[in-house]
Amino acid sequence: MLKESIKMALENIISNKMRSFLTMLGIIIGVASIIALITIVSGATATVTNQVSSMGANKVTVQIQGTPLKKGLTQGALESLAKIPNISGISPTISGKTTVASNGISMEDIALQGKNDVYFKNTTDVISSGRTINPIDIENQSRVSLIGSDIVKKLFYGKNPIGQEIKIGGISYTVIGVLQESSRFSSAGQNSAVMIPYTTAMGIVGAKYINNLDIFVQDEAMASTTTQQIEGVLKQDFNGNTDAYSVMNMQSILDTIQSMTSILSMMLGGIASISLVVGGIGIMNMMLVSVTERTSEIGLRKALGAEPIQIQMQFLIESVVLSLMGGIIGFILGVALAWVVCIIIGTTFVLTAGTVILAIGFSAAIGIIFGFAPARKASRLNPIDALRSI
Repeated sequence: MLKESIKMALENIISNKMRSFLTMLGIIIGVASIIALITIVSGATATVTNQVSSMGANKVTVQIQGTPLKKGLTQGALESLAKIPNISGISPTISGKTTVASNGISMEDIALQGKNDVYFKNTTDVISSGRTINPIDIENQSRVSLIGSDIVKKLFYGKNPIGQEIKIGGISYTVIGVLQESSRFSSAGQNSAVMIPYTTAMGIVGAKYINNLDIFVQDEAMASTTTQQIEGVLKQDFNGNTDAYSVMNMQSILDTIQSMTSILSMMLGGIASISLVVGGIGIMNMMLVSVTERTSEIGLRKALGAEPIQIQMQFLIESVVLSLMGGIIGFILGVALAWVVCIIIGTTFVLTAGTVILAIGFSAAIGIIFGFAPARKASRLNPIDALRSI
């Protein structure tokens, strides 16, 4: 019986091709919109999450705003932070702008970054050649440097820069390494940057305090607890003034991003689902018209012994088939649109099983909900009244 009902539904849909297509159009647009939006947002979320994760899920970033009496952290404060059990290392950052010159060629407004050995131990893909800054460089305030790929191209085109001398702010430094070329938003700036020991950088920029540092934790699962302990040390160091500093851990940032994108996905899905409601109303309208056109058929089937539930099932199946066909077409179009958009904007294409289930589930639900009333009307027709139209 079910097989026969599906066959009859398909025959009726095919016999009214244009009307069936226009009826399905609302479902097609609705499903395509939902699938495309969710897939694009999921892809963008995955891309941003991966890039933020690459910055280090085991890293806590501390920025010091300071107070009128205390502008930043001293070496003593760093030692206090290092005593926290879950901390594996602390990497201060001293930033500024400088001029880099070599062989009569000069580059201005170059980003100067003071780092230590901890930074290089906990950050992957930092250098492409040479060596990194080591503890001896930090202790001796050595005049050594690592330079970005843009600086290499400008000052040492066609040459090996390792071992060469450059002048940073008019002072000679030995190039010990070349920074890895990067296009990621988190590290693209290092292409035109120069890194030196942070103890040396403090002398160049005239910094007496440290205002930026990355703290690396051993166990990422305890990052939240460690962050609270860090805040406790800083609060004590700044006499309870919590406005003097800010502490961020990457896991919290990732959680915030995922929470925001989930809300955005639901909002966009809700807006796009309006098209599905419109499509459902179109299906209901078509099925009501179909019931009116097939009044004699319904009366004849009832006169031959068909039960009301069988009549209702036939029209309900027709509604569901119509909705599912629109849903499948919409799903294909939505996936294709999302794939093209992801390529254009350069994000990851992410198609989950949940998205597929959502498309099929929405389509079936629309068919059942909006097809129920016409099906019920067909099943409750009086056979005698229906046969009078023959």
